[in-house]
Amino acid sequence: MTAIITGDIINSRTSESGIWIDGLQELLATKGKTPRDWEIFRGDEFQLEVPKPEEALHTALEIKTWLKTLRLDARISIGMGDKTFVGKKISESNGPAFVRSGELFDVLKKQKLTLAINTGNADFDAEMNLMLRLGTSIMQNWLPQSAEFVLAAMKNPGYSQEEIGAKLGITQAAVSRRQTRSQFDLITEIEKFYRQKLKKTAL
Repeated sequence: MTAIITGDIINSRTSESGIWIDGLQELLATKGKTPRDWEIFRGDEFQLEVPKPEEALHTALEIKTWLKTLRLDARISIGMGDKTFVGKKISESNGPAFVRSGELFDVLKKQKLTLAINTGNADFDAEMNLMLRLGTSIMQNWLPQSAEFVLAAMKNPGYSQEEIGAKLGITQAAVSRRQTRSQFDLITEIEKFYRQKLKKTAL
C-alpha cells in the first residue's frame, strides 16, 4: 500500500509563481526524486507519492504550513491503496491509490474543502475527514508567523520552545504565544490520532 498526494495552489493566479514554485520544488525534493516520485504540472498542480502511508498526513500538513508562511494555501487530497503500474513519471503510474486521490481531488472544490483523505474504508475516512475539517478551519486563521513556528516545530520534533526560538530568532515567550495562537497541540493530536487509527484499521 502507498499514499498519493494530489494538490494545487489555491488562487495561484493572484500571486506570481516565482513566490512559491522554487520553495515547493525544494520541499518536494526532500520527499523523493522527480519525476518518478513527484511532479509539478499545469502550472500550479502537483502530485507526490508517500510510500509510507503513516507519513502522508504529516507531509500534507507540512506542504500546507509552508505555503501558509507565504500567505498561500493548497487544496490537497490523500489517496491510499495499491500501485499497480509504475511509470517513468508519477503522472504515468496507476492503481487504486492514484484513482482515489484523483477522484477525491475533483470533489474538494465542490465541497470547499482543502484537505481530505480517501482510503476506501468508509468509516476510517468519515472519522478522519471530520477531524481534518476541524484542523483546516484552525489553519485557515494562521498568520505567516504562526505558520513559521508550526513548520519549525514539525521539522524539529522534541525541540524545546527555547531551541525553536533560537532557530527562528525570537524569544521563548514569543514562541509560546505563537504555539498558543496556532493551536499547534491540537493539530499535533489530530496527526497522532491518524497514525494510531491507521495502525489499527484494515485497509
